[in-house]
Amino acid sequence: MSGKNLLEGRTGPVTQSIDAVKALLAWKGHPVNPLPADVSLDNGRLVLILSNKKDAYYTCTVAKCSCPGNQFRHTCKHMRKYFPETARPAAITEPGSIRPAAGWIGPDGQRANGPVEA
Repeated sequence: MSGKNLLEGRTGPVTQSIDAVKALLAWKGHPVNPLPADVSLDNGRLVLILSNKKDAYYTCTVAKCSCPGNQFRHTCKHMRKYFPETARPAAITEPGSIRPAAGWIGPDGQRANGPVEA
């Protein structure tokens, strides 16, 4: 087996195929028929969630999820369901992100909606 981590890609968690999760469940000794809606790994720190089309499993952690909805939101519905607000850090910022964690600060020192010309 190669030394690369299949669950963590360059940009974050990677969606897993049904066959890969079936092989994992068979190795762990769990039944694969019917497919479970979710599979918790590493004491709940990583959850594999069956997609609505039942063609893949999304990989979800406290910081990221491999579902398409997470590309447009900072926290998708899977993260909110499996990792409640109390379990998540207050502000999750991605490395290299230009978005400030606390919002923009205007020239007068007050919060503003965006960059302000001085």
